[in-house]
Amino acid sequence: MLNTVIIGAGPYGLSIAAHLRSRGITFRIFGRPMDSWRAHMPKGMLLKSDGFASNISDPDDQFTLGKFCAQEGIEYSDVGIPVRLDTFTRYGLAFRERMVPELEDKLVVSVQRASEGYLLQLDNGEKVNARSVVLAVGITHFDYVPENLASVPAEFLSHSSRHHDVEQFRGREVIVIGGGSSALDWAALLQEAGAQVQLVARQEALKFHGRLTEKQRSLWERIQRPQTGLGPGWRASFYANAPAAFHRLPDTLRLEIVKRTLGPSGGWFVKDRVMNHVPQLLGHTVEGAGVREGKVCLHVRALDGTDREVRADHIIAATGYRVNLGRLTFLSPEIRSKLTTLAGTPVLSSTCESSVPGIYFVGIAAANSFGPVMRFAFGADFAARTVTRAMAKSFSRKTEQVAVGTAVSTSK
Repeated sequence: MLNTVIIGAGPYGLSIAAHLRSRGITFRIFGRPMDSWRAHMPKGMLLKSDGFASNISDPDDQFTLGKFCAQEGIEYSDVGIPVRLDTFTRYGLAFRERMVPELEDKLVVSVQRASEGYLLQLDNGEKVNARSVVLAVGITHFDYVPENLASVPAEFLSHSSRHHDVEQFRGREVIVIGGGSSALDWAALLQEAGAQVQLVARQEALKFHGRLTEKQRSLWERIQRPQTGLGPGWRASFYANAPAAFHRLPDTLRLEIVKRTLGPSGGWFVKDRVMNHVPQLLGHTVEGAGVREGKVCLHVRALDGTDREVRADHIIAATGYRVNLGRLTFLSPEIRSKLTTLAGTPVLSSTCESSVPGIYFVGIAAANSFGPVMRFAFGADFAARTVTRAMAKSFSRKTEQVAVGTAVSTSK
């Protein structure tokens, strides 16, 4: 029987596959390579994470983003030069070709319990048996639209993850809801593409990350504010570099930290493009929306209680992602019903294993267990090493059991 199946072919899935491959552990990996990045993020976007924090993990750092850019003649710096979306997706595809040639561009449509392990069915009808299943599904299953907007027809309102090409909105009136990185990226790109954009957010002021430079920092500066893949500071250092220790914190504390850490903010490179060009309606809460005379009408309320209506051709809800295991419909109802959850997310062991033996979660679904680093590509290295160690132990136990069984059979 196959040891492991990985579902998902983004940074987490590719990283885990590269590590398993290096250990000689049998696996298959299914998914559309870099799908979240290629199809669900706006063309022309820049990554908020710096270059050094945007690597896909392999055991010996053979193929980092920096090495890929040097190979392709692409301008790169560990800090200070934003990573373009198309550069990162090309890097992911090149990583797949070089480090994970086993990746199969197929979708898993069903995962069910079997007499030993799990039975998976693919979209081409093939059936696969595996002892363990790693869910590295990323964010695409978990896009969130507030309930008071959910009834608006898709023609007039859509989540930001539903689009890739901003050109379709050229010449149209568009409202972008949100104050985070996705909303600010969309607002800037839409405005630059020739759309008439208005940004609506409940925050009274927009926030942006500061720009890092390659300027040599003094020893004291580095001690005071160590630089990490999640930004500078000792708290960020703990979240970025010690997810295993984060896992040991009390449940309530972990949930509170994940909720309030690294809140809505944009990259430094988008600040001028938004602040100087995009009309903003800040400090306003969305009350609902409806369609009238071919336009979508957004109803908002200011902090002083004043109501207002904003009209447009389309609304893009850049309202983030919320883990909802009910969205993972390829998991059988039996499996989903037996998953122990906390605040809607799976409760995971120190090895990323859920309450259903052999089912593992990584990425955003693991954030409440291992911290905010799981929301970023930077967390893929920890996830890959953790899951690989667990699979190696499991593989070793199965091998020993087979060996003992063979010996007993032979002695008879």
